[in-house]
Amino acid sequence: MLLGPPLVTERIRREKLSNPAALGVLASDCISSTAYGSEEMLRVLVPVIGVAAFTMILPVTGAILLVLLLVTLCYSDVVMIYTRAGGSYVVARENFGPDIAQIASVALLVDYIVTVAVQVSAGTNAIISFAHLVGGTWTGIDHLQLPLSALVILILAYGNLRGLREAGRVFMVPAYLFILAVGLMLVVGVVRGLTGTLPHADVHAAGAVPLGTAGSGWLYGASLFIVLRSFANGGSSLTGLEAISNSVSVFRDPKGHNARRTLVTMSCVLGTLVLGVSALAHFTHAIPYRDGTPTVLAQEAHLVFGGGVLGALGLAFVQLATALILYTGANTPFTGFPFLASFVAEDRFLPRQLTRRGHRLAFSNGIVSLAVVALALLVVTEANVDRLVALYAIGVFTAFTMAGSGMTAYHLRRREPGRTWKVAVNLITAVVSAAVVLIFGITKFTEGAWLVVVVFPLGVWALIRINREYRAEAAALEAVPRPGDDVPRWRRHVVFVLADSIDLATVKALRYAHELRPDEVRAVHFMVDEAHARRLMARWEATAGVTAALEVVECPDRRLRHAVMELAARTTEDGQTALTLLVPRRTYTSPLGKLLHRGTAESLAKALERLPGVAVTILPFAVSLAARERGPREEESGEREPRERPGPE
Repeated sequence: MLLGPPLVTERIRREKLSNPAALGVLASDCISSTAYGSEEMLRVLVPVIGVAAFTMILPVTGAILLVLLLVTLCYSDVVMIYTRAGGSYVVARENFGPDIAQIASVALLVDYIVTVAVQVSAGTNAIISFAHLVGGTWTGIDHLQLPLSALVILILAYGNLRGLREAGRVFMVPAYLFILAVGLMLVVGVVRGLTGTLPHADVHAAGAVPLGTAGSGWLYGASLFIVLRSFANGGSSLTGLEAISNSVSVFRDPKGHNARRTLVTMSCVLGTLVLGVSALAHFTHAIPYRDGTPTVLAQEAHLVFGGGVLGALGLAFVQLATALILYTGANTPFTGFPFLASFVAEDRFLPRQLTRRGHRLAFSNGIVSLAVVALALLVVTEANVDRLVALYAIGVFTAFTMAGSGMTAYHLRRREPGRTWKVAVNLITAVVSAAVVLIFGITKFTEGAWLVVVVFPLGVWALIRINREYRAEAAALEAVPRPGDDVPRWRRHVVFVLADSIDLATVKALRYAHELRPDEVRAVHFMVDEAHARRLMARWEATAGVTAALEVVECPDRRLRHAVMELAARTTEDGQTALTLLVPRRTYTSPLGKLLHRGTAESLAKALERLPGVAVTILPFAVSLAARERGPREEESGEREPRERPGPE
């Protein structure tokens, strides 16, 4: 009712994305990082070197764009060779083996989870920033950060549970709105800069990050450390580049070519927007605020468009588009995470439930799992972008490292045209990405990066442990006896029917027992209530058509499962008797029926599963259906069944 009618499996082929739709759906995460990438650089530089930060931001941005170029070249190679979902995980698995590949899978899974939390938190910041800039400080609006962000995650999960195509149609529009809005802001900013009318922000405003002094920053030898830390923070601008390689399978054929075109387009747009926002920050001195609002991008839009009605409309357009793309950028993990999780689960490193599609052809278990963990992370960090960024880039740059290393190994094993160039590009990408991981781990360790450093080895260990369990189970199930093996040979077969009352369910079980053609059929009642047992024996003898004698076994301590196990063990202790235990299970379709009756059949089956020579069969009997069929006949005849105390199901 909530998700719409089921889709047939054949519809999967049609649940593919065109290049424009893929750019909107898969690139939203990457392009939307423009909204906070430059701000995160300034957040490190401003408190140390003061106003000089607005000069330093341009060379730091240049270094990040160089990394963007390298990673784009690497992943354009990946999507042409590996056209299944999985990205760097597939690259690592094919070139280094499945165990090493779990480093990439953990990196990507962690990155997807953090991406959802970061994107929605930044989107809420955009809305709150607009309220601050237009209406001043609104009392209580900052407290909406967490609940509004959580609500957006739930909406995104719901949209993706409805199916990929519908999600694509909804989520592609904000990406183009954001490109248009920021592009318009940059064009107006260039015009105002050339005419000398571009204003500056107040770097001493209340709530702004306090300014350091350039002299003291350089004097104490902090230059290299601060620049590296700023570079690491700015690396958050590149998160999302891997999304296309993780979801190549959602593209139309030819998948590789379409994915590469979309990747190159996305990288060009991202590079242009990041450079433009950093350049505007250089000229306007838009400064980060302690609580995150108003954001640097919001200040730039406010300064560029100015006051008045047109200025307010321009600011509203930029902030609305920013909020929308950040929110829908959080949708990218809802596309990539389930595909990656299903792929890892197919390799038996994650639970198999993640490989199943829901009735709308989406990987529902993966979507729900992502939403739950992202919500938990959001609550723990109170939806604070700065705290979340500390967890952010390590995962994605670890994935970049694995992709670059894997592609280097791939080309080293092959003789092909352009091999030297491809090896060089992928090797440099791997080395630079590993350096970023190291820088981020060191410079942000005390700010939360330690959590990721701890989670990585634990996550890899957990995935390998799951795989070992699956392999052990498979080996046990594949041990089929061969001719000549010493296998048990039963000389006698006994069937016990557990009976707590004489009713249709019990009669059905007795009839089924005789159909098995055993050597002996017995009805067994475990006496917990002596009065009830006497009534049952009396009615058993008086009931016509009952073809098995009733055996009553005392159960003075009321431990039903223990008594059943003892009886089964005694029956099969000779090693030549096989026992089949039939357990009638009365089922109820209505919620009230399920609530009023407890089920013991499964617990009995679980208790007996380790006993050799014992098989347990549960026979369901639909009580609600029988009641509906019998009701009209009883009303016509005026007859009623004698009351019988119901026993355990």
